[in-house]
Amino acid sequence: MFAMNFTPLRAAILAALLTPLLAPSTLFAAELDAIVALVEDDVILRSELDSAIGNIKRQYVGREAQLPPQNVLEKQVLERLIVGKLQVLRAEETGVDVTDTEVDQAVGRVAAGNKITIDQLQEALGRDGIRLSDFRTTMREEILAQKLRQRVVQSRSEVNESEIDILLASGQLKQGEVRIAQVMVALPDNPSAEQIEIATKKITGVRELVDSGKMEFSAAAIRYSDAEQALEGGEIGWRRFDQMPQVFAEAVAGMDAATLTPVLRSPAGLHIVKVLEKRETSSVLVTEYSARHILINVDELTSAAEAERTIRTIHETVVKGGDFAAEAKKYSDDAQTAALGGDMGWFDLSNYGTTYEEAIQALADKAISEPFRTERGWHFVQRLGTRQQDRTEDYIRNQARESIRQRKSEDAFTQFVRQLRNESFVEDRLANPESVKSSEVEKADEKAKG
Repeated sequence: MFAMNFTPLRAAILAALLTPLLAPSTLFAAELDAIVALVEDDVILRSELDSAIGNIKRQYVGREAQLPPQNVLEKQVLERLIVGKLQVLRAEETGVDVTDTEVDQAVGRVAAGNKITIDQLQEALGRDGIRLSDFRTTMREEILAQKLRQRVVQSRSEVNESEIDILLASGQLKQGEVRIAQVMVALPDNPSAEQIEIATKKITGVRELVDSGKMEFSAAAIRYSDAEQALEGGEIGWRRFDQMPQVFAEAVAGMDAATLTPVLRSPAGLHIVKVLEKRETSSVLVTEYSARHILINVDELTSAAEAERTIRTIHETVVKGGDFAAEAKKYSDDAQTAALGGDMGWFDLSNYGTTYEEAIQALADKAISEPFRTERGWHFVQRLGTRQQDRTEDYIRNQARESIRQRKSEDAFTQFVRQLRNESFVEDRLANPESVKSSEVEKADEKAKG
């Protein structure tokens, strides 16, 4: 979702245009920035819709023929804006908060992902007529929506070990991944026979266009699909078989790349799925490390400076030939390893955080690190050895767990969004055009000020 807010200058102009002496100009302002949708107590303006559409069109420069007609494109983008607006409103209503630091980090990630600085990002946005403040607003809304999703699915996607056992015993957990795209014709809840017939004719017609070579699948998705990914050519991306709806997984399991499924039915509607690529899952080998360490805590009794002095003294003793295990038993504050002479056993580096990972990876076997600081305190570590472990069985079990959680999450959030959309007040002015009253311009002005 990309929403453009009023500049203060435009807000001031709109306020001035509300005076009785300038009624003709008020009508011009309404045309210039008409309300295209009412969403609860908020509005979506023509400028917001045009900005979002412009953003889509910039992504399709040179491929404009793949886009649907303007009226269809407007409908698709407006629906995205509406659903996004509802999620933001619900997030704010339920106390979801986003800090300036989180927004800073999100903007920083965008800049880093494009290998540019924040200043260069601002310049690039400016060339497209986008202010950095508007971009930050967009980032904030996206983070709000992400947090709302996490909150919604958190309590509805718990997975127990019995569910994992049942899935593995059923043999339905297929291995490997596929990159897929889809064309979807949406159906409402409890569709009538007539609605099903109309949708079937539409998706059958789309399939015929693609099969005959008259239209690329991606172009058909952009023009005709009702799915969220329509404007991305229908591409869903890489998915494990266990992450897809079962009807999809069963249909594509034996298919080759570049082939299409028959028309499939799901609770959301009718689908054609295209397999773009496939890849197999091989054995999962993990490098495990054996090491021992000594820790001096930093806490209310021991300052960071004191802990550093202590660890460096112990480190010097060990490096000069002192007994590591004896020093660990005598001084280490790690209750789990001190009695074992600091022995951490065999472990996956990912369990200990970046600082530990970098320290241990930099060592040869039997070598001792320099003292380093973590959240717990000051440490030094000796790497004892490495080994390769086959974790395929653990991987498959975790895959089953994530598969169940993913399905539960997607089902829960899809149902939540559908319910939110159905229960919320939305007036689509594109579907039901009417003139904009001055009171509505006042509402737009209030939005700009707020």
